[in-house]
Amino acid sequence: MIEDRPIMRSMMGERIWRLMQSDPEGFKRETRNYFARAYPGWTVIRVRYPFVFLRDDRGNRR
Repeated sequence: MIEDRPIMRSMMGERIWRLMQSDPEGFKRETRNYFARAYPGWTVIRVRYPFVFLRDDRGNRR
């Protein structure tokens, strides 16, 4: 946990990973959008192939 907030490790499809080298800004945008739809209230905090680490921000507004 970071700052008493749960962390989750997840994965995403290769289509988005391919953007990492060719279009870094597009990669960031697609990654955030993907996880905003899949896990509302969770925030991407780290990306390290093949994992994406998410923080649970549901109900933890500061």
